[in-house]
Amino acid sequence: MTPSTNGADHASVTEAPQKNNHHFTEPQFPDNMKAAMQVERHDYVDLAPTTRKRAHSMEGFEDIYTDIVDYIVRCTHRIWDERDIGLIYTHYTHNCVLYGTMGTIYDRESVVRDTIQRLVSLPERRGMATQVLWDGDDKKGFYTSHLVTGSGRHTQNGHWGPATGKTFVSRTIADCMIYQNRIYREWVVADTMAIIKQLGLDPNTFAYDAAKALFDKGLESIDIGENRRMIGQQNPDWKADTSIANNEIEAQTLEWLHDMWNCRMFGRVEKHYAPNAQYHGPKMTELYGPAAVLHQHLALLGSIPDAAYMPQHIFSNPCEEGGIKVAVRWVMEGHHLGFGILSELGKPTGLRLQVMGATHYHYKNGRIVDEWNVYDELSLLTQIKLGQMVEEAKLK
Repeated sequence: MTPSTNGADHASVTEAPQKNNHHFTEPQFPDNMKAAMQVERHDYVDLAPTTRKRAHSMEGFEDIYTDIVDYIVRCTHRIWDERDIGLIYTHYTHNCVLYGTMGTIYDRESVVRDTIQRLVSLPERRGMATQVLWDGDDKKGFYTSHLVTGSGRHTQNGHWGPATGKTFVSRTIADCMIYQNRIYREWVVADTMAIIKQLGLDPNTFAYDAAKALFDKGLESIDIGENRRMIGQQNPDWKADTSIANNEIEAQTLEWLHDMWNCRMFGRVEKHYAPNAQYHGPKMTELYGPAAVLHQHLALLGSIPDAAYMPQHIFSNPCEEGGIKVAVRWVMEGHHLGFGILSELGKPTGLRLQVMGATHYHYKNGRIVDEWNVYDELSLLTQIKLGQMVEEAKLK
């Protein structure tokens, strides 16, 4: 946009356009989505039925699964709680890719080994499905977003160190791409820092060890210098890219997220959250009201003040409790230039950070009444440690 020479258009250049709508056209969800089970308000025995007929077509899937929600909940229970780890061979492709906050796995056998290690250290852990949102069908493939509340006790020696006997609870969101009974790509956003803090362990030790393993492999964080939130000396783009949205509520969600994160218009929180909204955040944070939500998001940006927010995937489901739930998988990139909510990172280092996150929103009457937000501060501390190792190596 070119400003007028007489300054008459100055306000239109420097101010974001105002949006003041809380209402959207109710999406027309497909019948198979309405017929599928929903996790909320149901016990596990109801989520793993033995006599239920299939709710929608599941060509290529085991007969035991009645819909895609049943598949996610039941196969997770069979592998993790019933200890049938070998089912990974029939539920993941040999060349699956699993993206995690602490690294990426590129084959099925590594998934098997990782599962064994986790069960050795935390044999009492139970991963309870809080909600499963999904999209797709058996022809083009399914996409699911599984919010898990994991709880247990640290009773065994393992990758967490000597057993402490302490209890813990944490949240994870796992997004899966599934075709004919097999997961071929997965994004796991696990709040590892929540577990470490509750077990009374030192996050700096864990982050250092994880960073050292990456450093010894020659893996470095690549700092490209800029994130293109703003091009040169121009203002940020006021218009959000809504090309990944499937309906109006998803487009509006992308718009206000862009306004808040990339245009720094944090007043959007007051407009889009209900007065009684509840925020369920990292390290098992439980807060209430738009002011608390605003503080959590503003404080994250305080630690990474040049950050750019980039949504990667979005979809929505109808909800038995009323309203609509929206799942967003996102990445935030910037540099550790300030103080904020990421207190474990210490004083600003200037090092590059990438936040891998996932969020579920529950809309009722056009406003958000619940937000489940997951990212892992331990992965960010690991990135800081790795960056410092690289800098120290260059000085030698």
